[in-house]
Amino acid sequence: MRRRSSLTSLLTAGALAATVLVASQATGALDSAAPGAGDRAGTHSSAASAASKRAARHWVNTWTSMPQLTEPHNMPPAPFTEEGLVMDDTTLRQTVRVTVGGDKVRLRFSNAFGGADLPITAASVAFPEGGRAGTDAILPDTSRPLTFSGRPSALVPVGAQVVSDPVDMKVAAGANLAVTLYLADGQASNDITSHPGSRTTSHLLRGDHLAAEDLPGATATNHWYFLSGVETWSARSTRAVAVLGDSLTDGRGSTTNGNDRWTDQWFDRLQTRRGTARLAVLNQAAGGNRVLNDGLGPNVLARLDRDVLAQTGVESLIVFEGVNDIGTAAAAEAAQKRVAADLIAAYEQIVTRARAHGIEVHGATLLPFGGNEMYDDPAGHRESARRTVNDWIRTSGRFDSVIDFDRAVRDPADPERLHPGLHDGDWLHLNPAGYGRLAAAVPGRLFR
Repeated sequence: MRRRSSLTSLLTAGALAATVLVASQATGALDSAAPGAGDRAGTHSSAASAASKRAARHWVNTWTSMPQLTEPHNMPPAPFTEEGLVMDDTTLRQTVRVTVGGDKVRLRFSNAFGGADLPITAASVAFPEGGRAGTDAILPDTSRPLTFSGRPSALVPVGAQVVSDPVDMKVAAGANLAVTLYLADGQASNDITSHPGSRTTSHLLRGDHLAAEDLPGATATNHWYFLSGVETWSARSTRAVAVLGDSLTDGRGSTTNGNDRWTDQWFDRLQTRRGTARLAVLNQAAGGNRVLNDGLGPNVLARLDRDVLAQTGVESLIVFEGVNDIGTAAAAEAAQKRVAADLIAAYEQIVTRARAHGIEVHGATLLPFGGNEMYDDPAGHRESARRTVNDWIRTSGRFDSVIDFDRAVRDPADPERLHPGLHDGDWLHLNPAGYGRLAAAVPGRLFR
């Protein structure tokens, strides 16, 4: 028995060694050219070096916008919207602010809600003049053409997205990028994909001006169209946190072209600490969005896979949403008890689904809305629902941590209202100072 075991072990070891040798040679052949003919040791060394470099870098989303079906009043301004056609023979230039940086970038374009295929004739990426958000001018020597599977153009099917080929472009953390598209034939539908709450100015001009330094005479509009993500090839230690939210995270009340949403200001704080400087912040929010039901964009339970689980590099999730579910439910005791219970069940689902993908989940408390014309009700049923939900977020133990945004911005003298100096006038949305309070309320220890 002992001799047979020894013989079996020798044969197994020999087979494993042969497998490893074949695998090593195959890796060398696929991943790098051999330094010299017949130089087996050189091939293995080169392959190991290439593998090591791959292990040291990976793709991470550094900017996102939640795709939505464009409402009629958010369509491209005249003359860029016609009956059954948008952006015919049109150049579109838009800027976005990335979070973490890297050595290469690739871009994602979405046709999630398009009523027809989206034909991108040509596209490019560059640095905007002066590094500014919302400008129509670029630094022409930085412009890089985009390709798609080696082709200069792409056809994005209905409901799909397309990812560009990587572009060698060293991008610093917090930099603005200018992305330019040319659509020779436009998109043959009035159902198109956009992110209306860009808080950033985009520019439209008839004709092909893809490589133009600026776009004199262009029409300005404060929306993003088609562009849904930017990824960067960054250090392996780089990771991302996604934020599910509504208009409070989308930045209503923040400064157009100012990049002072709470997620922007939080990212700026992260950059000042060595332990969090490689954390990308992905804003997956939209004004009017709800957890339970579709509103402006799909509900959170429906979009979780697309907006969080499918994003590259995501290791953490912040859930800061639910006030619109409470505010749009009937101001009656039974209705508000039901929506509070349904929100709690939905948060449970989000935690379960995210953790199945190895993503930790942090719960943020809902802000007060006392004094808001639409959401505040005299009997206080909605406020009661908000307190019920916040009590559960704080005490259930289901989240990996609790971020107490409510405590950060409420009025100490009247906790059912926002602090008077922190909202934008409607007692629901914050101003830049209020968003700064939210940014400061995220405990620094959570993401080190």
